Amino acid sequence: MLFPPRYAPLVFSVLMSIYMSVLMTCLITAINTGFDEGFLERWWRALYIAWPIAFTLILIGAPRLQRFAAWLIRHPSR
Repeated sequence: MLFPPRYAPLVFSVLMSIYMSVLMTCLITAINTGFDEGFLERWWRALYIAWPIAFTLILIGAPRLQRFAAWLIRHPSR
């Protein structure tokens, strides 16, 4: 184990925000501007801006959204 369990929310937020930011900025940059010689520079700029925002939003929002999702799930009668 690399990190103690108390760091689970932070590790999750880092991994999820990197995953989502890389994929979304790459896709949106490609759709909006295409794959030409300046693509990597445009993509890097978008990622540089998006990742800290995504990290902060996931760190703050994930616990609330997990509770909300659990509330939405119908549990069998006990």
